[in-house]
Amino acid sequence: MVFTLWFIFRPDAANVWENKKVVERYSRYKGILDGKKTARFLISKKIPVEISEEDSLERLWREHDKTAEKYNEIISQIDNGELMINELETPKISFLDLKEKIAWKILRECHFCERRCKIDRFEGKHGFCRLGKESFISSAFLHTGEESVLVPSGTIFFTGCTFTCVFCQNHDISQEWCYEKNGNVSGGVEASPKKVALLAERLWREGARNINLVGGDPTPNIHTIISALKEFEKNITILWNSNMYQSLEATKLLLELMDFWLPDLKYWENDFAKRMSGINHYREIVTRNIEMAYRAGSGEILIRHLIMPGRVEKDTFPILEWCAKTIPQSMVNLMDQYHPDYLVQRIGNEYRDIDRRITSKEWQQATFKADELEIFWRPVS
Repeated sequence: MVFTLWFIFRPDAANVWENKKVVERYSRYKGILDGKKTARFLISKKIPVEISEEDSLERLWREHDKTAEKYNEIISQIDNGELMINELETPKISFLDLKEKIAWKILRECHFCERRCKIDRFEGKHGFCRLGKESFISSAFLHTGEESVLVPSGTIFFTGCTFTCVFCQNHDISQEWCYEKNGNVSGGVEASPKKVALLAERLWREGARNINLVGGDPTPNIHTIISALKEFEKNITILWNSNMYQSLEATKLLLELMDFWLPDLKYWENDFAKRMSGINHYREIVTRNIEMAYRAGSGEILIRHLIMPGRVEKDTFPILEWCAKTIPQSMVNLMDQYHPDYLVQRIGNEYRDIDRRITSKEWQQATFKADELEIFWRPVS
């Protein structure tokens, strides 16, 4: 039933794999779909590390970076057919165990995102995201509205976010899910790592092509996500669907675990990003993380760019130029879905410049520029 429904409503999700350029760009993801490749997190479970309970965070990071080099050698051998994953013994302490240990140590002085609140979330203190050590999920379902290559996508929506976008269409789960004064949760249910793993397994059984970690934003929940991957054993693509404002340390934790990256790249001008989303150094941080995913991670990236009214020349053009130069094998979803929402509607006078949909001319300018730069966008936009 599940397969029939998504195929009827999204035939492009099946037809897209007939495009040789799509297969070329997402060959490893396609290999996992076909059962010919192994999800990255499963390989991380097979690589041994030597650590102890007394190790400092600095010592753990040294072991992590050394093991990451070994991981890259092993995954290359597995992908080339030189080594079978079932030939590797399950170690007493794995690379994934090490990543989990680092993540929970980071939680003690939280710097999962580049706001770097440095508060002890393990003890229940809340930083900007208003999350302690617990994670909350607002929904988990088989999503047929994502990009063609991802449908049907097993989406797990975490509450909380590291941004305060004034036009957010998911503000109920990103910003208004928790009452600031008393911390009472108005949306979402608490989810342990075990529960997240069970949700992922349910979505896999329903026919998901990937496990789509989203929000809000998944970044504040990295500790829960890594622990959940220890409980999860199915060979399915793990997808990072994020604003990509995570810290350098958080990105390093994710590189060997995420098979597919679905980053937002909204702005180029930092002043506009600060006004719209309340964050500093947007361009430098987000492009750094995307480039790391492209060069040191799986390399399989689909950029989401939301075209904003009046911002085509200031944001869209330089973003497309950066994509063409820096991550040329990625695809770009040019999104025309922007509409005034949340604070743009509530405080209209303050955001008059974005209080409208984009025009057909702005859409044409964006797509013409993408074609001029030979950006591959049509199958996913």
